[in-house]
Amino acid sequence: MLYPLKFKPVFKDKIWGGQKIKTVLGMDYGNLPNCGEAWLVSGVEENQSVVENGFLAGNELNELVEVYMGELVGEKIFEKHGNEFPLLIKVIDSNDWLSIQVHPDDELAKKRGLGHGKTEMWYILEADKDAELISGFNRKMDKDSYKKHLEDNTLKEVLHTVKVTKEDVFYIPAGRVHALGPGCLLAEIQQTSDTTYRIFDWDRIDAAGMKRELHTEEALDAIDFSETKECKTEYENKLNRTVTLIDSPHFVTRILSSDQPVIKNISELDSFIVYMAVEGSCVFKYEGGELGIKMGETILVPASVGNLIIEPNGEIKLLEVFMDPEF
Repeated sequence: MLYPLKFKPVFKDKIWGGQKIKTVLGMDYGNLPNCGEAWLVSGVEENQSVVENGFLAGNELNELVEVYMGELVGEKIFEKHGNEFPLLIKVIDSNDWLSIQVHPDDELAKKRGLGHGKTEMWYILEADKDAELISGFNRKMDKDSYKKHLEDNTLKEVLHTVKVTKEDVFYIPAGRVHALGPGCLLAEIQQTSDTTYRIFDWDRIDAAGMKRELHTEEALDAIDFSETKECKTEYENKLNRTVTLIDSPHFVTRILSSDQPVIKNISELDSFIVYMAVEGSCVFKYEGGELGIKMGETILVPASVGNLIIEPNGEIKLLEVFMDPEF
């Protein structure tokens, strides 16, 4: 019988990474000098999550999808996505500017033989004073004006920059030019894809004295050149309520804030659910056992799990991520 799964994080050394995944979230990433990302739930080949609890410990995520199919991810979701787990859940620590980048949508990715496109969202766990990010353009653009700004090294003048604070939510559809600035610790939910077109990298030099590769031409057909007026998702967080943050064809993300036990009937969704603790800690109780998580940790609850009882230790905030099987 399937049960809620916890995975070993996959840690990524990044030129722009920092130390908060260790100092704030308490994760041990060994000797990496700068840990920019912890991949918490991943079906990306070569970077798959490995189960660390229960009788399935040691198995890779996509192996389980292949064996358990709809029991794990939901019947319609398995029919559509097959043996690859369809979402990638990360924690990101940006100690410096990430490159200005863009991701292809499903149509372009398929045309280029890249699998899925990459639509994503960010939930800010912590933000330094004056932290900011880039999401889209601050005016309507076209290919020619964009290329001119790129050549003149004035691209940032036409990008939409916003201040970032704790608990902010940003939806980044495929095609939107974006970048994280320094001082952001966040949860990222995205389609299963590792395709990034790097547009500008701040003339940065890596440890080997080299500039990182840019993908100027590949990015052109991926970019949405429209103006981005509002990029922050407005929501009202309510205690002991589940509030929808993002409802898209690629994933649904809700936030649950609670200081008392909550009963969830998972089987009603016909989808897996990933829970990530973004504040506090709690225990999940299910038929046959229980499993605890704290801030920054995740569990994957299979679609076939029936009732789930969430017992907070004090007050908890959880992201609840699943897929709508009708899309």
